[in-house]
Amino acid sequence: MMWQIYQFPLCPFSRKVRLLMGEKGVAYSLVREDPWELRDEYLHMNPAGRTPVAVHDEPKLVLADSAAICEYIDETVEKNSMINGSAKYRAEIRRLVAWFDQQFYGDVTGPLLYEKMQKRIAHRQPPDARVLREAMRLANGHLDYIDYLIDHRAWMAGSTMSLADLAAAAQISVADYLGGIDWNGHEQTKAWYSMFKSRPAFRPLLSERMTIIAPPPHYEQVDF
Repeated sequence: MMWQIYQFPLCPFSRKVRLLMGEKGVAYSLVREDPWELRDEYLHMNPAGRTPVAVHDEPKLVLADSAAICEYIDETVEKNSMINGSAKYRAEIRRLVAWFDQQFYGDVTGPLLYEKMQKRIAHRQPPDARVLREAMRLANGHLDYIDYLIDHRAWMAGSTMSLADLAAAAQISVADYLGGIDWNGHEQTKAWYSMFKSRPAFRPLLSERMTIIAPPPHYEQVDF
């Protein structure tokens, strides 16, 4: 039996898990889950109600929270470790994963998702233009920091690709889908992200679409 990933297409935390599994060659299937519906069956698997949840039947295993899922997969599948190196390097990887999962999501991806998608689906309300402008302003500052990191390192955390790169790509891809990224003046991050778009693990994510909102024309293009 392969893994089942309960997720929805624009959940950046689900995308992070899927990227990790793709890079490590772990097979999975997808189950659509809209977390704002708060289904009883889903809350039984994850009382927090957030996506993703990873389920494996043999042996029976239910994992909730993207950080816990990623740590489990990385520890149990030897191929292409994404949390590796010295204790200092692993700490830097985890610091950056937390920065993207918490800071970038809280400032950029989360507000964009709520205003442009969840409000339309769950509340039938238009987005707040002020919130969208602030998210885009903060995104520009975050990309300045990513430019700085890539100027000084081969990859996000250092000399090798790591879970920090996957977490960054997951958040940026969702923000880019929702039109929240202005790439002007961010050539370092753009070059890094363009390289990431060409990776086999990333291509399935770029082909997915939400019926209520289409991405900008450059979204799926490797050279943009």
